[in-house]
Amino acid sequence: MSKYQDIRQSAYEANMELPKLGLVLFTFGNVSAADREQGVFAIKPSGVPYADLSPENMVIVDFDGNTVEGNMRPSSDTKTHAVLYKHWEKIGGIVHTHSTYATSWAQAQRDIPIYGTTHADHNTVDIPCAPPMSDEMIQGNYEYQTGFQIMDYLRDKGMSYEEVEMVLVGNHAPFTWGKTAAKAVYNSAVLEEVARMAFLTEQIRPDAPRLQDSLIKKHYERKHGPDSYYGQ
Repeated sequence: MSKYQDIRQSAYEANMELPKLGLVLFTFGNVSAADREQGVFAIKPSGVPYADLSPENMVIVDFDGNTVEGNMRPSSDTKTHAVLYKHWEKIGGIVHTHSTYATSWAQAQRDIPIYGTTHADHNTVDIPCAPPMSDEMIQGNYEYQTGFQIMDYLRDKGMSYEEVEMVLVGNHAPFTWGKTAAKAVYNSAVLEEVARMAFLTEQIRPDAPRLQDSLIKKHYERKHGPDSYYGQ
């Protein structure tokens, strides 16, 4: 058995969740799963339909974006994943999709406002949308620079990647992450639903008010605070 079998299996299972959750169409999107001890991650091969995936064809890549093991080309977004793993040492999974509602907010270059308690259950802030990349960055090492675009924007906003596990990239699409690939997929599904709800809220009431601070604090802390009481 390959020493990378566990992350290959994790990456495969996480990738297969994307079409089940309605987060991808055709070959749009990818998930990776990292092994911190070995300094590598497994990621979906580029352009392969989800129905044709297997654990064995997940590609093993190091945190510099070099293929370590595998016969197929890794996802075209591999360098973005590599940059995030290299600089954010506490994440173990990353998801990139072009899910409809989150991508629509990204194309509009808008943060997703925190309108309700569903959003506050997972974030205390608007979901950030990084600005579109400069022409110089686009013409350079595009996927590599996308990783820095994400990191730099969260840093400039004073946000921690450990607390805010999702971002929109302006005119592009969403990225999410977590301690595991499964948690990153969960975050991707949450992001899409929150994006959908925010869109519908603005259709019903264009001047809808943001959620009040006391409700943000209550809903986030009952799940994630020191005295959380949600769940078993």
